[in-house]
Amino acid sequence: MAAAYFVTGTDTEIGKTTIAAGLLHAARTLGLSTAAAKPVASGCEETADGLRNSDALALLGECTLPLAYEEVNPLAFAPAIAPHLAALEAGIHLDLDALAGPVRRVLAMGADFSLVEGAGGWRVPLAGSATLSDLPIALGLPVILVVGVRLGCINHALLTAEAIRRDGLTLAGWVANVVDPQTSRLEENLATLGERLPAPCLGHVPHLAEASPAAVARHLDLAPLGTFVQR
Repeated sequence: MAAAYFVTGTDTEIGKTTIAAGLLHAARTLGLSTAAAKPVASGCEETADGLRNSDALALLGECTLPLAYEEVNPLAFAPAIAPHLAALEAGIHLDLDALAGPVRRVLAMGADFSLVEGAGGWRVPLAGSATLSDLPIALGLPVILVVGVRLGCINHALLTAEAIRRDGLTLAGWVANVVDPQTSRLEENLATLGERLPAPCLGHVPHLAEASPAAVARHLDLAPLGTFVQR
């Protein structure tokens, strides 16, 4: 049975892609086919093939289905700013339809395990009053929350989980990604997150010198997501 999830984070620069690539790698080691989408990305570099985003390339590298870059990341912007501002500067109307169509096509490929990675946190703006959280709502995707473990992460995690629940979506699981290894009372913070977040923990990823997908995957467990991983 195919499974698909939306990956969000407690903030920007907390390792969503690092964890998403690790989750995809973990799925691959279980013999599952994988696909991914990062429908909008800013901070892209100009290459001979066009604008390319390092996060989208990392996800593409863990996909077993034959996806083109443009299928994974259909909207790419050069400025390293909020996507709605980058789109505005590029003269592109960044609305839900622009994102949902390409993502639906990736999901329709039927990979055993698919991930759709957001940008920033849960309420990143799109055009008008829309936010990126409207995408998983429209697609009916359960959510995996990446918690960037540092000072203040408990509040950010609980507020994000509350917003996901109020939006009518399921928080399928969460991952603790230690972005600040000097976080005071690290184990106590992790314990509090485990007690208060209303979803199973898929892993605690320590601060790694080289956070390759394979290295990250060793700290992750897909089993709490369901029986589909038992192929």
